Amino acid sequence: MKPSVLAVICGLFAFCAAEAADVGVSVQFSQPGVYGRIDIGQYPQPQVVLPQPLLIAPPPPAMPRPEPIYLWVPPGHRKHWEKHCQEYHACGHPVYFVDNAWYQQHVMPHAEGHEEHPQGHGHGHKDDH
Repeated sequence: MKPSVLAVICGLFAFCAAEAADVGVSVQFSQPGVYGRIDIGQYPQPQVVLPQPLLIAPPPPAMPRPEPIYLWVPPGHRKHWEKHCQEYHACGHPVYFVDNAWYQQHVMPHAEGHEEHPQGHGHGHKDDH
């Protein structure tokens, strides 16, 4: 294979890998009205349900402890967090659960054409399991 063709193929592969990485990042933070991770940098300090973050699977001793994340989840998911943490890619992270009233007051007003009822996490879960 000629060096110029190989360079083009490598460049295309790197571009596709970068594009795939961008898609992964966009999934990490939820849109207003959708259960999931909240980027609190753009909102006032959130009110949380528990004063300490919940950690289901601590990292190995050699690994540094990850930074806490803030999540807005249905009450049933909080209650049975060990069953639902994988859906939010949060089992190895300390998690603060954001209070629903705070979320409705501070996050939902920023949503364009937001609905009165949350859309859920995309898995068809109800609040009561």
